[in-house]
Amino acid sequence: MSEQKDLNQLGEFGLIDHLSNEFTTIHPSTIKGIGDDAAVISVSETEAMVVSTDMLVEGIHFNLMYTPLMHLGYKSVVVNLSDICAMNAKPEQITVSLAFSSKFPLEAIEELYKGIKAACDVYKVDLVGGDTSTSYSGLTISITAIGRVQKDKITYRSGANEYDLLVVSGDLGAAYMGLQVLEREKEVFKANPDIQPDLEGFDYIIKRQLKPEARKDIVEFLAELEVVPTAMIDISDGLASEILHICKSSKVGCHIYDEKIPIDGATSLAAIDFNLDPATCALNGGEDYELLFTVKQSDYEKIKGNPHMTVIGHMTNENDGCYFIDKNGSAITLKAQGWNHFGQ
Repeated sequence: MSEQKDLNQLGEFGLIDHLSNEFTTIHPSTIKGIGDDAAVISVSETEAMVVSTDMLVEGIHFNLMYTPLMHLGYKSVVVNLSDICAMNAKPEQITVSLAFSSKFPLEAIEELYKGIKAACDVYKVDLVGGDTSTSYSGLTISITAIGRVQKDKITYRSGANEYDLLVVSGDLGAAYMGLQVLEREKEVFKANPDIQPDLEGFDYIIKRQLKPEARKDIVEFLAELEVVPTAMIDISDGLASEILHICKSSKVGCHIYDEKIPIDGATSLAAIDFNLDPATCALNGGEDYELLFTVKQSDYEKIKGNPHMTVIGHMTNENDGCYFIDKNGSAITLKAQGWNHFGQ
């Protein structure tokens, strides 16, 4: 019990820090190792390769009771490509490794790969390798994504400065609310299999949960606008958690504003239906796979009015702390309450 409690307290990133603190990099080609959305490896004087690996485990990250295998294949690629985009890089290749039990026939694995291929086609990335293995139970998918970026365009979590603007792409909280709807209908079905799921009106939020998209377009927009973010991260564990990662890595504080957080109308309506605060869903829900980044104030005119980007706050001195400013103007200490891999 004590070991499990320690894992709960550490959380995913604390565990990574704990296990990796004895490791040092020895090759000069390793520009950035553990500690960001992707590792960065030098390939020439001007270019770098970025590499990220993510794993999806049945029963932990997905439920096949309501997740179509084709959607799962697509999502498994996208969540990895999102990490490449978060380094301001262009994804180019992936490898795919699977472990699955005997309950999965060939047709099921083929369906999964149809989704993987669809994502490769949409994002123009090559499948270049991987591995397969049997499993005693369930399905595990591990994908490594590889990308390329000019060295002077690499964006880490650690580059934000006091007075920088905090910007987010798209809208937030939809994936979390899509999950709530799917979980509710699952429980209804388990209680009475004769009742069909009631998903009418929830198309947008369910799609955001089952088939998210990596914001490669934001990287392209920023390049066209000649804006290099000072820091960036993708939103997988919830907005609050990701902001705090940037603050910790960059040694800054922040103010984010409730009324500035972009939330789709369908998300708000679903949250109210579940007696939840939409802002809380956006802050702590996770799996949006939007990009959260900081820019210099001098770049504001370039991004102003772009419908894909919203300024939600600004960075402050580290000693000023991290605060969420609600609609009444009250400053509330920002806390990470999103996904914890070892606390579920």
